[in-house]
Amino acid sequence: MPFLQMSYEKMKSEDNVSSVTQFVLMGFSELPNLQGLLFGVFAIIYMIILIGNSLIIIVTRIDSALQKPMYFFLANISSLEICYVSVTLPRILKNLWTQERSISRLECATQMYFFLTLGTTKCFLLAVMSYDRYVAICNPLHYPLVMNHKMCVQLAIGAWLTVIPIQIGQTSLIFSLHFCNSNQINHFFCDIPPILKLACGDTFVNEISIYVATLVIIAVPFMLILASYSKIISTILKLPTASGRAKAFSTCSSHLIVVVLFFGSATITYLRPKSNHSAGTDKLLSLYYTIVTPMFNPLIYSLRNKDVIAALRKLFSKK
Repeated sequence: MPFLQMSYEKMKSEDNVSSVTQFVLMGFSELPNLQGLLFGVFAIIYMIILIGNSLIIIVTRIDSALQKPMYFFLANISSLEICYVSVTLPRILKNLWTQERSISRLECATQMYFFLTLGTTKCFLLAVMSYDRYVAICNPLHYPLVMNHKMCVQLAIGAWLTVIPIQIGQTSLIFSLHFCNSNQINHFFCDIPPILKLACGDTFVNEISIYVATLVIIAVPFMLILASYSKIISTILKLPTASGRAKAFSTCSSHLIVVVLFFGSATITYLRPKSNHSAGTDKLLSLYYTIVTPMFNPLIYSLRNKDVIAALRKLFSKK
């Protein structure tokens, strides 16, 4: 009888483990008095991101002075930023407005897939942009030949499409886990660290697989960027005039700032051991690379680029 009772309890617990079909995004529920204020702040940020990145896309398409590979990739980054924030921010706004925080397992998996895919695409696009700067500064005579329109389109398509099978596999691996004890995600969207915390049983193999995949996804583009910039800096330092060196550095500085901001926060979030994750820290870091950097990227690229400033002035003077 005790054996039968234990077997029944084990079967019952296994049924409970596999029956999680709904999650609850806790978000900022620990701040009940600030829900309205947070909604207003995030709505303003969302509008800034949409307007700022849309302006970058528009001026790079219509201004003849910006018909260069660097601005083609900048328009790709701006398009990606709009998609990237639209995966998470509208849901955050809905949860804050309605206080209805439930999300189905399928919706959660879909949100995670698109978030990871777009984030990885951004990593590869930043690497492609560093290669563009490398060719422009280190091989200026061959630049028009190497970075022709066909090559730019192929590099952009490669950055957008290469990551799709990787993230399908990674998302499937995470949602093949069993979830128990709680269906409450202590986060404002479906991200890897908070979802893993809900998994029960031995998740060591899954964690190692995810860790290795993330390491490759982040490390490969970052190493390409590092290699490009080591060559770029070496070439710039050999330039004979200070004005030449300053001009060369100015063309790379905005891209470098974005690389440091994005890769820094993403590395801390995804490559820390599971034991070192805390909900508060994860939320702050996630806010940083999902919302703050997409908001500042248009400012970084435009304020540090005379061509973009001139194109924006021309656009508004026509208006």
